[in-house]
Amino acid sequence: MSLALYPGSFDPVTNGHLDIIVRAAAIFEHLLVAVMQNPRKSALFSAEERVALLRRVTRDIPNVEIDTSPILLAEYAAGRGARVLVKGLRAVSDFELEFQMALLNRKLNPQLDTVFLTTGETHQYLSSSIVKEIGSLGGDISYFVPPEICDDVTRKLKK
Repeated sequence: MSLALYPGSFDPVTNGHLDIIVRAAAIFEHLLVAVMQNPRKSALFSAEERVALLRRVTRDIPNVEIDTSPILLAEYAAGRGARVLVKGLRAVSDFELEFQMALLNRKLNPQLDTVFLTTGETHQYLSSSIVKEIGSLGGDISYFVPPEICDDVTRKLKK
């Protein structure tokens, strides 16, 4: 079975993330979306909350599985049997860092390749950080996050 892994923080999941998930799920037999936990980053949502939000927005995509992991990505991929990482690219500036990470992951796990999907033009500027900034300042985030979770994100940002 063809298993691909789409890792990220997804804090919160955006329409840009969902675009990559839908497109990757159409390419691979099974897509594992993994909320990676980075203790050096302070997250708005807990890992469990991010998993729940992702499950809600992907519930109609039968070949998508949502999971979370606190371990090194290359180790997690090996443990799950994933040989392909899916990474989304918004701009040329994303490529340099993602290319470096792809090389590092391949060094740590020689069986692991990275596939880059470019974002749709409507999501080039979109990031979770921008969503959090707009929402925390009282702006409307409904265009940026899936409708199933917009109220959850808005409530969390008002706390």
